[in-house]
Amino acid sequence: MSTTTARKTASSASSPAPSGRRPRRGFAASPTANFWLFTGPFLIGLIVFVFVPIGWSIWLSFFEARFTVTPSEFVGFDNYKQILTDVDFRNSLVTFTVFAAFIVPLTWAVSLGLALLVNRIRIARAFFRSAFFLPTAVSYVAASLIWKMSLFNGVRFGLANTVIGWFGVDNIAWLASPDPPWYWLVIVTVRLWLQSGFYMILFIAALQNIPKELYEAAALDGAKPGWQTFRYITLPQLRATSTAVILLLLIAAYQAFDEFFNLLSKATWGQPPLVELYKMALGENQNYGVGSAGAVVLTVLICVVTLIQGKIMGFGRGEESK
Repeated sequence: MSTTTARKTASSASSPAPSGRRPRRGFAASPTANFWLFTGPFLIGLIVFVFVPIGWSIWLSFFEARFTVTPSEFVGFDNYKQILTDVDFRNSLVTFTVFAAFIVPLTWAVSLGLALLVNRIRIARAFFRSAFFLPTAVSYVAASLIWKMSLFNGVRFGLANTVIGWFGVDNIAWLASPDPPWYWLVIVTVRLWLQSGFYMILFIAALQNIPKELYEAAALDGAKPGWQTFRYITLPQLRATSTAVILLLLIAAYQAFDEFFNLLSKATWGQPPLVELYKMALGENQNYGVGSAGAVVLTVLICVVTLIQGKIMGFGRGEESK
């Protein structure tokens, strides 16, 4: 019995151990499959809802298309000539220039100021950061209606008129007339309230990446904390972030629509380019060809201005070339 048992033991020892079952390489195991699994839906949505409409708009801009998005007659550059000679569209570009001149530097300054204040707070920093960022989640339409119907509604019981009434100032019809242009105060304040929190977060992230050694070295050199350190250390270190913020604000100013459309309603004055294009394509005439041409012109204008602005401010320039 012992000999037989020993033979069985030796046989089992000499026989190869059963190998473990190889893991099945299914669809989710391939890196390429994982990439397309996660990015595929996004790319499909991007193509269907972005690239196809852009291409169709460019194609439509060369055709006569009234009351239909199906091109009927090739007209070449006639739609572009019509939109570029349209008085309302050219006035809307002037409106944008005025709007951008107010909102871009003002939002940049307010966002940077809020970031500096929140970054220095040691108590309840997360609360203040969330409180200033919260308006970013509010709809532009909802905020515009609140500004129009509650804060600047032009009647005696509106908040703005109540406050100025304490100082003996008569009621102001904020959105009723372009002369004086009080409507700019309404539009700029609502956009400022909606955007400042988002860009504040960008500046806070940039401030936290500034090396502390720079401030320590400046203190050893006799620099006083405050304006000197801000001018010679903080502001130069925020150059890249400031450039990106200004470019984003400039593009957002070109795309202004909701606040103008809801605050000024059917006013013929003070309208930005997108509102004019909306009226052109979806108004009474429904000229989709001219509206598409205007959209192409506005897109090219945004690209040109963005590239020029980025070139002036050195966007994307390496540190060694500065």
